[in-house]
Formats: sequence, C-alpha cells, structure tokens
Amino acid sequence: MFKKVTIQADQRGLLFHKGSYVKKLNPGTYRFFMWSPTTVVVLNITKPFVVEGKELQLFLHDEDLVRELDIERVQDHEYALHYENGQFVQLLKPGTYAYWNILGKHTFLHADIRNPELPAEVDRSIIPKLIVHVQSFEIGSCESGFLFYDHVLQRELSSGKYYFWKGPISVAVKPIDLRQQQMDLMGQEIMTEDKVTLRLNFVCQYKIIKPLRALEMKSFDEQIHIQLQLMLREYVGALKLDELLKRKEDVASFILTRLHEKSEQFGVQFLSVGVKDVILPGEMKEILNTVLLAEKKAQANLITRREETASTRSLLNTAKLMDENQTLFRLKELEFLEKICDKIGSISLTGGGDLLERLSSLIGGRKEESS
Repeated sequence: MFKKVTIQADQRGLLFHKGSYVKKLNPGTYRFFMWSPTTVVVLNITKPFVVEGKELQLFLHDEDLVRELDIERVQDHEYALHYENGQFVQLLKPGTYAYWNILGKHTFLHADIRNPELPAEVDRSIIPKLIVHVQSFEIGSCESGFLFYDHVLQRELSSGKYYFWKGPISVAVKPIDLRQQQMDLMGQEIMTEDKVTLRLNFVCQYKIIKPLRALEMKSFDEQIHIQLQLMLREYVGALKLDELLKRKEDVASFILTRLHEKSEQFGVQFLSVGVKDVILPGEMKEILNTVLLAEKKAQANLITRREETASTRSLLNTAKLMDENQTLFRLKELEFLEKICDKIGSISLTGGGDLLERLSSLIGGRKEESS
C-alpha cells in the first residue's frame, strides 16, 4: 500500500524522514509506503518560506533549496522594507526571512534605526502603511524647527513635514514661531515719584529673528515680560503724575530704545510698543475732574470777558464815527426807526416839517407818556 503526494507547479515539497529534513521535492507525483516514517510538507512558492515548528537554519544546508530562496537577515538595529517585483509588501523587524525567488524578484531596503530619520529612498507614498513604526512632525510656513535626538540638538529644520522611525532613540522637534507676535501687560501697578499708584495697560510687538537664541532661553516669553515691567517702573517711577500724563507718548520711545539694547540678547526684533491705558485710583480721578472743571470755568469766564470787551470797543468805535459824520448818524437813526416801525401797525401824521424829526418827536412823546 502506498500514499501518494502530488506537488503542483506553484508548489515545492520538503521531504522529512523521522522528522529530519532530507531534501526539496520539485513539482510531480510521489508515492511512499504507508508504513514509511517519511513525510512531505508542501509549500506554496507565492508565500514566504515558513515551516511550522521548524527553524529556517535547519534548511540552509540544502544548496538546491537555497538557490530558489532569497534569504534576508535584518539586524537588531535595523528595519527592512520588503519589495516584490518593485511593489512594497511589508516592513521586516530584526530576524531572518526567506522568500521563494521562482515567480518574483524580492528586494530589500535596510534602514538603520539608530539614525531615526527615514532615508530619502523611502517613497513617501508608502508611509501610511508604516504608520505603526513611523512618527511625523510638521514645521509651518512661518516657523523654524529644531531637531533633538535623546534631548541633544541635531540641526535646524525649515518648513515641511519630517518622518522618523520609532526606535531606541527618542525624537523631538520644537517649533519656533517667526511671525510678528504681541505681548500685553495688563493692569501693571506702578508708583510715580509723588507716591501716586496707578495702573498701566501696555502692549509690545516683536518678531523672533534668531530662533536658536530664543530656544536657549528658559521661559522666553516670561523673560521679555519681566524686562518690560522693569523698564516701565524705571520710567514711571522717575516722573510725577502731572509729568507722566503730559509725557505719556514719550513712554513708547523710551521703552523701545531700551528694548533695542536687548535685541541681541533675546534674538528678537522689537517692532513697536505703546501705552494703551492709564488707570488712576478713584479718589485721584475725582481730584483731577475737579481741577479740570475749574480750569474750564476759568477759560469760559475769560472768553466771556473778551467778548464783552470786544463788544464795548465796537460800540465806542461806532459812536466816534457817528459823532464825526452826521450822514452816518442819520442813517443809523433811520435804521433804528425802521426797526421800531416794524412793530407798529400804522402811523398818521398831519402838518408839515421834516418827516424824520416828526417821527422822532412822536416816538419820544409816546415814551414820555408811557413813563
């Protein structure tokens, strides 16, 4: 009695005798006695060479078998990208792998993960298939980034997307924003030279021009904030309240000049500064309002007196002109009579004489009667 084993064209057989590998079997039909301790393992040559329960090293002494296999060894510090006929198949971790080379061509791209950055040869289109083993970092168009391996600075990164292996070396990227930024100092309590405590709202615009210098400073924003506070106290503390209110616009130029002296230290270009608000205590507001009201009243009285003086001077000049010119006097008298007649319904006159003199005497007589 025989047992028959048929091996197809896309298969290969591995002959074992009492559990030990003997040789490779090519496509064909094979017969063995039923009681024979011989067994055959049939493998599909389109699949990786894997024999369950057996190590690959047990088969590598067979030169005939090895000629039909591509053997690939991946070291402990490596990943290997497996391609078949130019198409990406999978990522291989450290170990030894074998693939049949009969129907397809296998190639491998090795990457040393002790250098975490992905090699340029890796097609970025396959990265989604490597997402478990790869991490990415993005640097914006208005940013500069710094690459660190195990907390050691490697280099500066320009705008773009970068990929790194997840391996034994930790990778970190710290971006620095290069756009114009604004810092607000709100409600800064400062005492003037005459012991008046007030609050200032201050604003500062700046741009980082040396990102590495900014990165080397701990709490970069906080240090700029403190410098602004100290400069404000220096300026305001040397002025009395009245002087400060008069010279409020000078604060910006003073602070900006002082900040320019610190530009190299911070790696920053300071663009502009300014006082948004000066907030006084409640009682000080009342005092200033009282002073302002008194000043405005005094100004109003002064204007009134000036107008009265001008009016009196005008009357005096008019009187002098009429005294010197009788015609002008008569015209002024006619103007005066015209205004009076506008308020009288009708006037009847009898007899002769000068009309103007009779109207004047008439109006004068009525005034005497009414008195």
